[in-house]
Amino acid sequence: MAQHGSDTGSIIATVAGRYALALFQLAQETKSVDKIEAELNRFDGFMQESEDLRRLVRSPVFTAEQQEKAIGAILDKAKMKGDAANFIRLVARKGRLFTLPDVFKIYRDLVMTSKGIVRAEVAMAEEPSAKTLASIKAALKETAKADVEVDLKIDPNLIGGLIVKMGSRMVDASVRTKLNSIRLAMKEVR
Repeated sequence: MAQHGSDTGSIIATVAGRYALALFQLAQETKSVDKIEAELNRFDGFMQESEDLRRLVRSPVFTAEQQEKAIGAILDKAKMKGDAANFIRLVARKGRLFTLPDVFKIYRDLVMTSKGIVRAEVAMAEEPSAKTLASIKAALKETAKADVEVDLKIDPNLIGGLIVKMGSRMVDASVRTKLNSIRLAMKEVR
C-alpha cells in the first residue's frame, strides 16, 4: 500500500482508508483533488444538516439497493455529478455508506498531507479572538515546521486554557487539568 504520512499505513488498513486512498489516487490522476474535496465537503454538509440522511448512512437496516436508490436521488436533486458523486454511488452500491464520514476525513487528511499541511485540534473554553487564534496558529506552525490547519473546538468544561493535539503529540494546558493535578496532589498529602 502507498503511504502518505507517518501514520497513514494503519489508517489505510481500514475499509474507509482504502476507499479514501483509492479516491485520492483517482483524483491525483485526473488532477481533480480540490474539486473532489469540494464535492465531498458539499455532501458532508448535507449529512450535517439532515438527520434522515445521517440515519440512511449509519443504519444497517437499509439494504445496499435501498441506499443506492436514496443516495442517487439525493445526488440527482443536488445536481452532483462527476467522480465524487460516482464514488458516493459506488459506496452505496457496496452497502458501505457507514464509511463515508471516515472516508471524508481521511481524504481531507491525504489532501493536506500532499500539500504539506499538518492538522491540529485545538480545544478551548471559549471562542478566541482573531489575534489569539492567529498567535496559536503561528506557534503551531513554528512547532510543526509546516503550514497548520486548525480544527477549533469550544469546550466550556475546560474552564480556561487549551488542549492541542497535533499528530501523535498532545499538549494539555487547560485549567481543568491543572486543577485536577492540584486536587490529586492534595489527596496524596493527606
